[in-house]
Amino acid sequence: MSDKLGMAEFEKFDTSKLKKTETQEKNPLPSKETAEQEKHAGESY
Repeated sequence: MSDKLGMAEFEKFDTSKLKKTETQEKNPLPSKETAEQEKHAGESY
């Protein structure tokens, strides 16, 4: 019963009140080339 009440609140939520934000990736994954270089560098030890 509480799920139905929660959905009703969700459906009438006004998204225009939300602030616009820009997302920035803080820890990007290395490129495929970088990963290959590191893999081959580790094999030489």
